[in-house]
Amino acid sequence: MNSNRAAIAVMLVLASPGMFLFFSGTHLGVVLDTALYGLSIVAAAFLLAWSAEASEMDITQGLAVAFVALIAVLPEYAVDMSYAWKAGTDPAFAQYAVANMTGGNRLLIGAAWPMLVFILWWRTGARTLVLERSYSMEVVSLAVVALYALHIPFKGSIELYDAVFLTIAFIVYMYLVSRVPSEEPELIGPARMIGSLPRTQRRITLVLLFTYAAAAILSSAHPFAEGLVHTGTELGFDEFLLVQWIAPLASESPEFLIAGILAWRGRAGVGMSALLSSKVNQWTLLVGGLPVVYAIASGDLGGLHLDDRQTEEVLLTAAQTMFAVAVVLSLSLGLWEAFALFALFSLTFIFEDTTVRLGLSGVYLLLAVVMVIRERAELPKIIRSFKLTLAGIEEEQPHAPGAAGGHH
Repeated sequence: MNSNRAAIAVMLVLASPGMFLFFSGTHLGVVLDTALYGLSIVAAAFLLAWSAEASEMDITQGLAVAFVALIAVLPEYAVDMSYAWKAGTDPAFAQYAVANMTGGNRLLIGAAWPMLVFILWWRTGARTLVLERSYSMEVVSLAVVALYALHIPFKGSIELYDAVFLTIAFIVYMYLVSRVPSEEPELIGPARMIGSLPRTQRRITLVLLFTYAAAAILSSAHPFAEGLVHTGTELGFDEFLLVQWIAPLASESPEFLIAGILAWRGRAGVGMSALLSSKVNQWTLLVGGLPVVYAIASGDLGGLHLDDRQTEEVLLTAAQTMFAVAVVLSLSLGLWEAFALFALFSLTFIFEDTTVRLGLSGVYLLLAVVMVIRERAELPKIIRSFKLTLAGIEEEQPHAPGAAGGHH
């Protein structure tokens, strides 16, 4: 328990430099400022993740899992929306909004999903991560938004009507998972300590932690986003790549860590559930938010236009998502499938040019088609699982909230 308190205290301290720099107007140099702002975002993200997990004590677990996933990617949202806002007055920043969005999306599938399978295999010898029937909710939701997102790179822009569709998709998804019956939550680490507090004390603690973390993120997101670009210029690095990988890695590190800990403790399925929810969140609210913020900042309702590089990145990200959906249609993720996801993802770091991006997009889509054909017998099963989950929701309605059920 003392170690959990110490962990919270350390993150409270580490989240403070960004707020100090922002509110005091202090400047220590572009590179150091950017590093401190990034550190604050990472620490605040841990506080948000722990608080969101502890909130499972007060809301249904199905909604809590989706809520945890949403809260966990808030730092990513804050950074990406900063780029979209900046792009409203400086079009050069539009590329960074797309870079950050595609990087975050591809990290989840290319690194986080395989990580869970590798940990499961290392710890138990199991070569397949088997998902519960109720996970069909996430898989079907992700399939719908992934299919929709495929047309975005071909029209070369993310429009306001895209934002409307993706936002509605997110609301429907959250509504469905909020009604799924849940089991008693199993919290770990600092989240468990917070969750064990008496109800009133717990809720006050959650409000204070959420508020503190939100202040740290809001004060750090914009200067961190802008600082990454200037850091790339000062150090001679590719600004696009810094924004695409360093920013998402910083903002999503708590999510990776929490999912990894769950897998290490034999709960890889729960970790996968959170990562699936995060992926749905990123393909709906994160992508949909970009043209909205850009329109507000620029006064232009014509949508966020993509140049050739951005179009390729969005196509590659959409294609990777289609392959990932095809892989989990069987409600399982095997060791070789995880290796394929990681290996293809890694190639984008080794080869950085148009031919490779377009080639990999084609490979992802071809593999997706092959997997769907190979797993065609699973399609009726996952649709039936989805319907049974919904039927289960309806059957459980007369019972008291928190009745034993099957989601996560």
